[in-house]
Amino acid sequence: MVPSDDMPGRIPYNRPHVVGRELEYIARAIQSGNAGGDGEFTKRCETLLQDRFGIERVLLTNSCTASLEIAMLLCDLEPGDEVLLPSFAYVSAANAVVRAGGRPVFVDIREDTLNIDEELLEAAVTERTRAVIVIHYAGVAAEMDRIQDVARRRDLFVAEDAAQAVNASYRSRALGSIGDVGCFSFHETKNFHCGQGGALCINRSELIPRASFIRHRGTNRQEMLDGRVARYEWVALGSAYALSEIQAAFLLAQLEEMESLSAARSDRVGRYRAKLEPLEREGFLRLPHVPAHCRSNDHLLHLVLPSPEIREGLRRHLVERAISAVTHFEPLHSSPYAIEHGFLRSKLPVTDRVSARILRVPLFYELSADEIERVVGEIAAFFHARG
Repeated sequence: MVPSDDMPGRIPYNRPHVVGRELEYIARAIQSGNAGGDGEFTKRCETLLQDRFGIERVLLTNSCTASLEIAMLLCDLEPGDEVLLPSFAYVSAANAVVRAGGRPVFVDIREDTLNIDEELLEAAVTERTRAVIVIHYAGVAAEMDRIQDVARRRDLFVAEDAAQAVNASYRSRALGSIGDVGCFSFHETKNFHCGQGGALCINRSELIPRASFIRHRGTNRQEMLDGRVARYEWVALGSAYALSEIQAAFLLAQLEEMESLSAARSDRVGRYRAKLEPLEREGFLRLPHVPAHCRSNDHLLHLVLPSPEIREGLRRHLVERAISAVTHFEPLHSSPYAIEHGFLRSKLPVTDRVSARILRVPLFYELSADEIERVVGEIAAFFHARG
């Protein structure tokens, strides 16, 4: 039996949180007469993110997907140009490449962090390679020093897909602030949210004007709003990528509570780890690995199980007991679209092996200690019943 969303006692995988001032700010945005976007709340969110993370310019967007699409348009890809990225990823990254006219080339991931394997990167570069999309899985950084080194030597554009990594860092540098651009998500499943939203983090000043044009449907509307031109015109290829002011108002309330929200999430992951580590020592599962030079934002807690069969058995065990447990990315290289268009160039054994064995457990702001105890208790019961 699969529990319904309204089943009493059900523990959902995620429950979007409200921290206090969202409705107040939304009312102010409506009263301002500018609900469409690029008003007070958009500017305050962008400034907060720029200042906190040391980013040259932040542009709020309507999704991380939109930010990735802008990033790939900035690359000026031509037919046959290639972009390297992991296959263990959400489809938005690959879609952005294809929509911009490029061809995704998939690189395998590391066994420990599940991020793109930096040691395989250079061998995947060809004369047609133009960019790399780095995905920081579960809020744990990919090895950006090595990736940036390859990119500099091979003249590659680096886009950080930091959808899961807002307020995480690599060697004390905020994720999203290291590559040429970074892409954030504020979807309701993320640590800080506005239902659906994102941000483009621009770390090279020369990219700012064109990124703004693309975000404003290909027009120089922002220049008109700033008083630099009398009227705006169509100056580039673009689309409607801006976030509404109502969503920005909701988001600001969340971002202002970044420290408390992060502490609460860290507390819950710490409780899980303390209770699951004995099972890890017994070889029943593997917990996420966070290298010492990385600071995770505790976006999600995933278990790597010994086999696909055990993963499915544990998933069913939890679901039947009204605990939501979900798998994660299906490898892009084995998807019907990728196969149809011949995007796979080499074998990806780690991606194939690990993606079939991942299970994510409930993690959200209001998750109680008793609920964590219940989830862990059922995980332990499953394994101990197997003997």
